[in-house]
Amino acid sequence: MSGLHIETHGTGPVPLVMIHGWAMHGGIFAPLVEALAARCTMYVVDLPGHGYSRDSDIPLEPLACARAIAAATPPATWLGWSMGGLVALAAALDVPGAVHAVVPMCSTPCFVRGEDWPYGNDVAMVHRLAADLEDDYMATVERFIALEAMGSADPRSEARRLKEEAFARGEPDPRVLLEGLRLLEATDLRPSLARLRPPSLWIAGRRDRIVHPEAMRWSAGTAHGHFAEIAHAGHAPFIGHAAAVADVLTQFTDADA
Repeated sequence: MSGLHIETHGTGPVPLVMIHGWAMHGGIFAPLVEALAARCTMYVVDLPGHGYSRDSDIPLEPLACARAIAAATPPATWLGWSMGGLVALAAALDVPGAVHAVVPMCSTPCFVRGEDWPYGNDVAMVHRLAADLEDDYMATVERFIALEAMGSADPRSEARRLKEEAFARGEPDPRVLLEGLRLLEATDLRPSLARLRPPSLWIAGRRDRIVHPEAMRWSAGTAHGHFAEIAHAGHAPFIGHAAAVADVLTQFTDADA
């Protein structure tokens, strides 16, 4: 079985697993890795079909990914950005002993809007992305990157950085990108948050146009966790605001320790 590519960075005493979002790879965390290098030893994951895990035969399913990561890393705090937050939460809920604490960053337990969930996205947007993937997946990824950068203090610069990073480790597998969209559409972890045992920190970007900050605030309250908002950040607060993210993360891990 072909496993996952996981890089180790930093020399600090706090073990930290880092899991990227849709269509990206672990290299996207470079600014945050640099900011935490003295504080944390980081295990930076490429999810199946993404980056250097492009040929992995592990399914892009949160619990399957969580188990594979847990088997290859020591017990740690798990940080998951966007779609990666679903993997981190799956580990915190169902892989006992692997997760000291969990940090969903701009990651919602339910991505699509419903009558009882005003903080999600229109399901038509997900369907449109899926249809567009069939026609021109690179252009579709670029449009999603533009959405991710919207609301940040410098959206053009952030979009350029995200675009450069997205393809820096080769092109992601279009089939897995479609699986990721289906995962975002189908997953609803809201009923599970009340049984979340590890401490949790929910980090939102105040200007995020993909995951509403109030979804993060609601989740923190339901999980009896902590909520932090990065004031001028969009969907990728670790780009342009890595120091602020590192500060709230460090305060949380210090308190947890």
